[in-house]
Amino acid sequence: MDAEEELGAITTGETYWRERYEWLKRTGYTLRPRYDPKWEPSWKRTGKSHFRSEDGIRMTTSKVLDAVRAKDGQMVVVKHDSKSIHPYESDIAMFLSSPPLSNDPRNHCCPILEVLDDPYDPDRRLMVMPLLRTYNDPKFATVGEAVEFIRQAFEGVQFMHEHHVAHRDIQALNIMMDPKPILPEMFHPQRPWRMLDGRTEIRPYTRTARPVKYYFVDFGLSRRYSPEETNPLEVPIMGGDKTVPEFQADRETPRNPFHTDVYYMGNLIRRDFCEVYTNFKFMEPLIARMVQDEPSKRPTMNEVVSEFVAIRARLSCWKLRERLVERRDSVFMNVLKDVHHVSTRAVPNLLSLRKPIPTPSP
Repeated sequence: MDAEEELGAITTGETYWRERYEWLKRTGYTLRPRYDPKWEPSWKRTGKSHFRSEDGIRMTTSKVLDAVRAKDGQMVVVKHDSKSIHPYESDIAMFLSSPPLSNDPRNHCCPILEVLDDPYDPDRRLMVMPLLRTYNDPKFATVGEAVEFIRQAFEGVQFMHEHHVAHRDIQALNIMMDPKPILPEMFHPQRPWRMLDGRTEIRPYTRTARPVKYYFVDFGLSRRYSPEETNPLEVPIMGGDKTVPEFQADRETPRNPFHTDVYYMGNLIRRDFCEVYTNFKFMEPLIARMVQDEPSKRPTMNEVVSEFVAIRARLSCWKLRERLVERRDSVFMNVLKDVHHVSTRAVPNLLSLRKPIPTPSP
């Protein structure tokens, strides 16, 4: 094997998918040609570098891979996981994405299209989901776009709590968006900054022009409780956000996971918005309440949503159409961005009568 071929070869993590290529195809899901057991690297034939060949693109994580659903051509992702390590994940995910809950517009949990049992490993299951995209890529352009994200995120956590589900791992990687409105031709799942050919740079629409819906994913740490459990307690488990105050000194005392979810959600807004942009001060009082050190003093998600509705009502149309001003930018950079925003976004949005808060259709 020459050096170029070796660089683009199937990795150890990818062999799982190659071994299941034919079975998944029979089930109705086609992986990219790279995972076909009969695959021959295209660069051996074309003479191109494997970096410039679509079938030379490796997966970014071994547990999740993109596929195409045969019956309608929809791009999906397939996630495999251990039943013994995460025994509740598929049941909770299916509960949240099945009728009647799936019909509720406040439901922002990722739809589960199908759950498959791995025919080669009885401890493995595979969940099929729509192809989604990181919630903040591309960047938010206006205050109104960010406000709409927060509305949907708060509403989504409120919905889960209302149905007695604690997510327990709310973080930036676990909130995604439906990319089809802003990227109707989609993107390469392993190179999200490129089109499906893996080479052409994406050119997304803005959220104001084409509103998007956001979804919570990854229920591996989630738990569902009975309505009678008004104060459920769980031994702390670390998710992606390691800053939970009640977990710092004591990881043995059981805690109410709904209180922790409120912290997670507030801390995400604090980190990704309040600490990044100068014109997001209107959210600081509510976020400060959500991230208090004492869990019992944090508001419930019902209270969070109620207070946020009042905050949003006080924001003027002009405030909502403002561009988000990054704290790191210099005065000169702000002037350039202001001119660009007014000429290419603010004025066209006004002339097109686009709403300052881009809410997607139900």
